Amino acid sequence: MSLAVDIPEVAPVLDTRRWLIGVTREEIAAALAEIGVPARSTRMRANQLWHWIYYRGARSFADMTNISKDLRAELETHFHLARGTVVEGLVSTDRTRKWVMSFGPNQEIETVLIPEDDRGALCVSSQVGCTLNCRFCHTGTQPWVKNLSAGEIVAQVLHARDDIGEWPSPKEGRMISNIVLMGMGEPLYNYDNVAKALRIVMDQEGIAISKRRITLSTSGVVPEIARVGEDLGVGLAISLHAVRDDLRDELVPLNRKYPIKDLLNACRHFPSSSNARRITFEYVMLKDVNDSPADARELVRLLQGIPAKVNLIPFNAWPGAAYECSTNAAIAAFAEIVNDAGYASPVRTPRGRDIMAACGQLKSASVKQRASAVR
Repeated sequence: MSLAVDIPEVAPVLDTRRWLIGVTREEIAAALAEIGVPARSTRMRANQLWHWIYYRGARSFADMTNISKDLRAELETHFHLARGTVVEGLVSTDRTRKWVMSFGPNQEIETVLIPEDDRGALCVSSQVGCTLNCRFCHTGTQPWVKNLSAGEIVAQVLHARDDIGEWPSPKEGRMISNIVLMGMGEPLYNYDNVAKALRIVMDQEGIAISKRRITLSTSGVVPEIARVGEDLGVGLAISLHAVRDDLRDELVPLNRKYPIKDLLNACRHFPSSSNARRITFEYVMLKDVNDSPADARELVRLLQGIPAKVNLIPFNAWPGAAYECSTNAAIAAFAEIVNDAGYASPVRTPRGRDIMAACGQLKSASVKQRASAVR
C-alpha cells in the first residue's frame, strides 16, 4: 500500500518577481545591478546568494543572515526562490518517492527519488510530455507541452532535498547521491536548458554533485550526443530496446530518423567513454518482442568496440499498454548471453510500481494548450 505524504506550502511560481533559481552567478550579478546594488559588490553578493540558495537550501531571503536587512528586503521585493507547486507526493512500499510538480497552469511533471540504504538516485524530468511516442513508455502517450527551463529542472533537485532535509549540501553520506535525466521528456531536445541546469547542480560551491554521478539518457538524438561528453562530461545512457531497425522503428519512432547504425557510430565516438566510464545501454524486456536469445546475441555483436554495459529493464505495465514483461527465465537467459560476452548486464529491480513511479510509467495530466489560451 502506497502512502501520500504531507505537502508543505510552497509559494507559486507564477510570480511577477524574477526567479533566481536556475540562473548563473553572472546573471545574478547583473540582476542585482539592475536593482541598484553597487557594481563593486555585485559579484560578492551574487556569491553570497549562490551559497545560500544552493549550499544551504535557503527558501527565503530572510534566512540570509550575513546580508543586511535593508538589502534582504530589497531582494524580497524583486526576486523569489520558489521551487514550484507540489501537486501530489507519494511514497511507495519500497520507499521510492514521487512528486508531481507544477510550474504553471497545465505544466505538471513528475520527479522520482529511488533510495538505497546509503545513497539514492533522483530521476529528473526535462520536458512536460514528450515528442517521441515510444510505444512502451507511458510518457510517450502524452503530447509534448513545453521544454522545462533550467530553473524548473534545478527546482526538482532543490525540492527533493527540501523534502528529505538534506541541507546544507553534504559532502559525504548523501541520500541524493546521483542524478539521472531519465524522467519525462527527451533531454537532448532541450539541451541548452538541461546543460545549464546540470552546470548548476555540479558546481562545487553549491549542490556539488560530481559529473561522474550524473547520467543523461537519450532515445538517440544523434547530432547532440557528442556535446554531452564535450560540454558536460556526464555519463551517457542510450534507450536502445531493440537490435533491428524494423522493430526499433516501431518501439522508438526516432529510429526512423537516426537508425541503429548511426546511433552506435555516435556512441563509438563519444568523447568521454572508456572502460572506466562506460556507456549504458537501456533495454526494456518485452515478452516475445525483443527478448529472444537471438536478440541477445545480436546485441552483443552490435556493441563490439564500444565501452558498454547493458541495463535490462523488466517492462513496467501502465493502463492501456500493448506489451507484457518478459518472463524471469527469458530475462535470465538474455542476461547470461550478454554477461558471457563480457558486458555487465544487471537486471534493474523495479521500484515504485505501486505509485506509477517505475521506469516508463511517468505521465502527468498536462495537455498542450493553444497559444491564444496561454497568452
